[in-house]
Amino acid sequence: MRYRVGLIGAGIGESLSPALHEREAERLGLEYAYELLDIEELGRAPEAVRELVREPGFDGFNVTHPCKQLVAEALDGLSPEAEAIDAVNTVVRDGGRLIGHNTDSTGFRDAFARRLPGAATGRVVLLGAGGAGAAVGHALRAGRLTVLDADEARARELADRLGADAVPLAELGALLAEADGLVHATPTGMAAYPGTAVEPELLRPELWVAEVVYMPIETQLLRDARARGCRTLDGAGMVALQAAGSLELITGVRPARDRMLEHGGELIAAARQAA
Repeated sequence: MRYRVGLIGAGIGESLSPALHEREAERLGLEYAYELLDIEELGRAPEAVRELVREPGFDGFNVTHPCKQLVAEALDGLSPEAEAIDAVNTVVRDGGRLIGHNTDSTGFRDAFARRLPGAATGRVVLLGAGGAGAAVGHALRAGRLTVLDADEARARELADRLGADAVPLAELGALLAEADGLVHATPTGMAAYPGTAVEPELLRPELWVAEVVYMPIETQLLRDARARGCRTLDGAGMVALQAAGSLELITGVRPARDRMLEHGGELIAAARQAA
């Protein structure tokens, strides 16, 4: 069977998703074409996702920054997880209906369990309350979770949905002084948004740091965290495992997740050599 899948987002030219999906689909014996619909290259606003997701001829879509929350109102239904998270990263065509799902949450949860085993989660700080932050917040099993965002109203809204706390960004340093871990889920650190959202002196060796950004895989935050002696989790595992979840939803065929993790590592190593 043939599948045509699109990725909608901004600045997605270096995305690993096409290679992750197409290689695994080939190994599963599927004909699978994965296309990029970059709203920056198309000269479209983020709201255009509501039209793009209804382009004919596609069996499904992945949706990324900054469209994950905007796309929901254009769909015919949401999975329970996507509805709870209020963000969509996968759209599946089910007959004539478009159904939104979220595999970012399960992707992060599985990557965290695999690559930060035994990490304490009594007190966790979540920096970023957008689509990625919402997915990660639902994935975390934290005793106490505190949400921060430049948009304080958005942070409070997400915290209310998660049963968490929300505080102003100015309190980040005080929180990290006592936290077990930090999850960074803002665009800062992406190629289009260089820099770091956390000053290095706020990072303690006892703190673990998880990054959602994966383009580039080695963000300034991760470099600073490793230099300070922190355990770290980069975005590679999450992107490979959320891709596996999306592929399975679109095709109904279960991919080999260990194989996709390995492939993701190969892609990242190749990108580093090319840089």
